[in-house]
Amino acid sequence: MMNNKSILRTIVTGSAALVALTGGAWAAEVIVQGTPPVVVQPQAPPVVVQPSPPAPVVVQPSPPAPVVVQPVPGTAVIVAPNPPQPQTLLADNIKANQVRAQTIYANTIKAREVQGTIHQAKKVDVGRGKDDIKAPLVSATAIYADEIKADSVIANDIYVRKIVRD
Repeated sequence: MMNNKSILRTIVTGSAALVALTGGAWAAEVIVQGTPPVVVQPQAPPVVVQPSPPAPVVVQPSPPAPVVVQPVPGTAVIVAPNPPQPQTLLADNIKANQVRAQTIYANTIKAREVQGTIHQAKKVDVGRGKDDIKAPLVSATAIYADEIKADSVIANDIYVRKIVRD
């Protein structure tokens, strides 16, 4: 059995080993110095400026200027007003110096000058017009024709299969 000296020696040696391993963690006062806490400030949301839509442009056409004719005494002057433009014109063939419309549908256009947005198509269904039209100026809102021969063709939209420039 162990005697008291050996027990005491074991306790002292074990305590010394324990202090050596733990580094002697006894202290009268512990001061921990560190950096101040970090405070994150949220950023203000980005400012987004929405442009206002542009104001609509309204064009009011002015009325035509009145024509005042001073007749010579003893003669009669008759001024014929311009006939109103037809809404839709349907013809087989149109031959004119100038053809004007908002929209033209034709299979063939033969003209020296063509103005407007041209939409090329394989086949344009223009129906069957009753007559051929021959006039210096042909004007309508919409024109449907199989063939148009003119010096000038002017329209916003032209739906055509074939254009020949003369």
